[in-house]
Amino acid sequence: MLEIRPSCEHCDKSLPYDSTEAMICTFECTFCKDCVENVLRKICPNCGGGFERRPVRPKELLEKYPVSTKRVYKPVDIEAHKKKHNL
Repeated sequence: MLEIRPSCEHCDKSLPYDSTEAMICTFECTFCKDCVENVLRKICPNCGGGFERRPVRPKELLEKYPVSTKRVYKPVDIEAHKKKHNL
């Protein structure tokens, strides 16, 4: 089951469970759409994979399956990311 992390790892923007701006990679690294498109250029800085829109957990399941409250904030070294992926 997806953790549904509450924020963007790069800019720390809040991404609630129903956000349409949340993007995830196959390892659930979570970033906002703006960072994915304009900063990371659609390449996960942690695993090198791509991103997909994070699904929305139905509101009626939140009590039984709560979302994560742990914020992961580790801004990306943009120059290193560009160099590593030839961007």
